[in-house]
Amino acid sequence: MELLSRVLLWKLVLLQGTAVLAFSGPSGPATAGSAVVSEAAVNWAAGGGAVLRCQSPRMVWTQDRLHDHQRVVHWDLSGGGHGPARRLMDMYSAGEQRVYEPRDRGRLLLSPAAFHDGNFSLLILAAEETDEGLYTCNLHHHYCHLYESLAIRLEVTDDPLAAGARWDGEKEVLAVERGAPALLTCVNRAHVWTDRHVEEAQQVVHWDRQPPGVPHDRADRLLDLYASGERRAYGPPFLRDRVTVGADAFARGDFSLRIDRLELADEGTYSCHLHHHYCGLHERRVFHLKVTEPAVEPRPRDSPGNGSSHSSAPGPDPTLARGHSVINVIVPEGRAHFFQQLGYVLATLLLFILLLITVVLATRYEYSDKKLGKSKGKDVNMAELTVVSGDQTLYRDYKNNILKERAELAHSPLPAKNIDLDKEFRKEYCK
Repeated sequence: MELLSRVLLWKLVLLQGTAVLAFSGPSGPATAGSAVVSEAAVNWAAGGGAVLRCQSPRMVWTQDRLHDHQRVVHWDLSGGGHGPARRLMDMYSAGEQRVYEPRDRGRLLLSPAAFHDGNFSLLILAAEETDEGLYTCNLHHHYCHLYESLAIRLEVTDDPLAAGARWDGEKEVLAVERGAPALLTCVNRAHVWTDRHVEEAQQVVHWDRQPPGVPHDRADRLLDLYASGERRAYGPPFLRDRVTVGADAFARGDFSLRIDRLELADEGTYSCHLHHHYCGLHERRVFHLKVTEPAVEPRPRDSPGNGSSHSSAPGPDPTLARGHSVINVIVPEGRAHFFQQLGYVLATLLLFILLLITVVLATRYEYSDKKLGKSKGKDVNMAELTVVSGDQTLYRDYKNNILKERAELAHSPLPAKNIDLDKEFRKEYCK
């Protein structure tokens, strides 16, 4: 009869425990947007590689090979003259229970369906003075790296009127009558403790990029990573082939983004989103990337000698490191530009022709002046020769008188002719 009454009491306690205190744990997949856990500004030089660190041990994918031993609840007791805290009992999600002290076997009970209904309350069938102390309900999820605990202080009294529960500002204090059952309430119905999902379908990591001046809600998706191994690449073509994340990212919890051959156009805000829907993890890490010009190293001087040092080799072309950032644009020439150039050519040719004509005219004028001067010189000489020859003929005997008269007329002045003007006027008047 006594055993039956205890069973009925235990059932009643479990029914009442559904309306008692609950944990402030993760709310499951209904969690709002990702919470920003870190924000940093990073500077990298163009032409090299940039690494944006995004790591979380809670995102490590360790497949549940045992299928139910990833979750465990255990109760500990400290204080009350028992020295350091000691483990009372624990239970795995498969239903296996273990009680550490022989005296507690049959006295301490946990519901076998605790990992189905989320009620992890501890029932002490008959409370004694040695049961007083601080009890701790500890929930561990090894797969999700979740650790939660709830403390309750138990006091045993002989006064029935003093029995009851109260809140001391930090924890619940439960006072029970000696020999009466004590229920230490521990309830957490979050899906991570009660349900099971396909974990590899619940984990996803994605990287976003915001160009300068673009808000967060209009960011471009770069990568999607799934625990199942599927990967999807997005983003602009000039950046898509240069961003990578390690192939073993989910095995190490390292989702750092590496950008090869960094360019000035890669500047912007990069966001790493970590989502573990099964474990209720929703985090975001923000990186403000600024690309600077590469530092120009001074060229070492050549060592004295035969000049065959390695420093004499030509250095790499700095424009090759920028890759797609150097864009050559060829603008076609218009028809107006062609006629403008043609006008320049024709004007130059016309000036050349005018200059040539001027030179030719000047040359001909100078040549004619010289020729005219030569002809005058020849006439004077002929006259002199004529005079000289005439003088010589004065002493020469002419063959006839006609030649002699002609010679004299040539070398003697003509006699003056006297004209009577009055006579001439009279002649004209008489006519």
